[in-house]
Amino acid sequence: MPSFDILSEVDQPALRNAVEQANRKVDGRHDFKGTSAKIELAEKLLTLYGDSDFQLEQIKTILLPEMTKKNVDVRCLDYGDVQKISGNKVKQEVKVRVGVEQELAKKIVKLLKDSKMKVQAAIQGDAVRVSGAKRDVLQEAIALVKKQITDFPLQYGNFRD
Repeated sequence: MPSFDILSEVDQPALRNAVEQANRKVDGRHDFKGTSAKIELAEKLLTLYGDSDFQLEQIKTILLPEMTKKNVDVRCLDYGDVQKISGNKVKQEVKVRVGVEQELAKKIVKLLKDSKMKVQAAIQGDAVRVSGAKRDVLQEAIALVKKQITDFPLQYGNFRD
């Protein structure tokens, strides 16, 4: 029985390259000279440092286009609150969401069941496995999920016949 997985993954080397390129641009900007503006990457967490809220926004305007150039979907970012650290300096943590979260997985399963398509969807860890009798039905299921779920980056892979 043909099947495929609905996943959400981020290309870590591309993300690292985007952060390094953005840091180079921040270092080269004259308005950031002598400030604590920088971006740090640790596994699935970006930390933006700046001297003010305005500077954090400027760092984001440098980082997001770099991520887009490297084909890293910016919808996977989950922005935390801006925190004040020593003096007037601020930082913001940005989580990189990887894997289909339980709530979203349940929403996808419900969407496929309510559509009356002849497919079965099952949550398997941080992915959703969809199986059906024919490849055409699976392609319709992909089209439906792409149309309905637009606020989270999803990939469709691991096709099996």
